[in-house]
Parts: sequence; C-alpha cells; structure tokens
Amino acid sequence: METSVKMDDAVQNELQEHVKRILELMGEDASREGLVKTPQRVARAMATLTCGYSQDPVALLNSAKFKEDYSQMVIVKDINFYSLCEHHMLPFYGRVHVAYIPNGYITGLSKIARVVDCFSHRLQVQERMTLQIRQAIQEALQPLGVMVVVEAQHMCMQMRGVEKQGSVTTTSDFCGAFNQAKTREEFLQLIKE
Repeated sequence: METSVKMDDAVQNELQEHVKRILELMGEDASREGLVKTPQRVARAMATLTCGYSQDPVALLNSAKFKEDYSQMVIVKDINFYSLCEHHMLPFYGRVHVAYIPNGYITGLSKIARVVDCFSHRLQVQERMTLQIRQAIQEALQPLGVMVVVEAQHMCMQMRGVEKQGSVTTTSDFCGAFNQAKTREEFLQLIKE
C-alpha cells in the first residue's frame, strides 16, 4: 500500500476548507499554532485511508496469476488491517484470514494481502469487506472454494456508544468447497494454530 497518495489539488483544497470549518464549528481557533496545518494533514490522511477506491482488486490478483497444478488449501492468515467505519468514520482494525483451494491457478501471496488493503482502505462495514475480499478472489482465480474470516475491534464501540473495550467482532464468508463443514473446520483449526 502506498504511503504517499496523490489527491487531486482541487479536491484536497476543498477538503482542507471543510476540515477548517469543522474545527471552527467545534469552537476551535483554526488559526491557532497547533491547528493551522491540521486541515492539510487531515486531507493527506484521508487520501491514504481511502486510497482503496482507486484500486482494482481483481487486477491486483491477476497481476501475479500463475498456472499451477496444486489443489490443496492455500492459507494466508493474520493479515493486519485497519479501516474506517462508514457510520462514524472511526477506525476498526484487526486481522484477516484467507483460504482458497486452487483450480489450476494460484496468485502471489502478497496479492492476497494487497486485496485486503484495497478493501480496507475504503469507508467500510466489516460484513461487506469480508464479502468483497471473498468475491474478488473468487472472480480472479475461479478456485474450487474461498473462505475469509475477519476479526476486528471497532473504535465506534470502544470510544463512544456502549464503550465496551476489547470486544471483537468476527465475520466470515465462504463458497465452493468451503460449503462442506469438514473443509471449513480444517481452515478454522489451521488459523487457530
């Protein structure tokens, strides 16, 4: 994932003006030394935090797609991610575990992590992100099956509302061979190790 994301100058300027106005509406002095560059910093941060909109996850996977006669489970686990909840624009973060069973094609392992980054760097809900990761892998590789498990902590639950620290939300999505309970159980057991 790029650390420096280019944002259209007009968009960046408009975003900076909105951030400045938000600061003023909160009762802050936007010309105060500590805040004078905050609108610019927030605009740059938002460009990075939402850079997934400009990426094509299927193209990412296809950029390192290789013909391979391997038909056992491939697992990439503990992929760290962070995202912004679309309801409050507060962070949620955690780990993603992905498995697929190739059907003639594999992809570079780093591409799986890049797909996670692509979808997590958008305004999101965890449930949709889980589904989108699974769908992209299914579309690009046409494997015998795909399963995705996401475990995350949501700051919108910890900083506001119910304020429950340490709660973890787990979502999963699967298709193909993972519709069989035995295959799902094998994957779930392997990600616990």
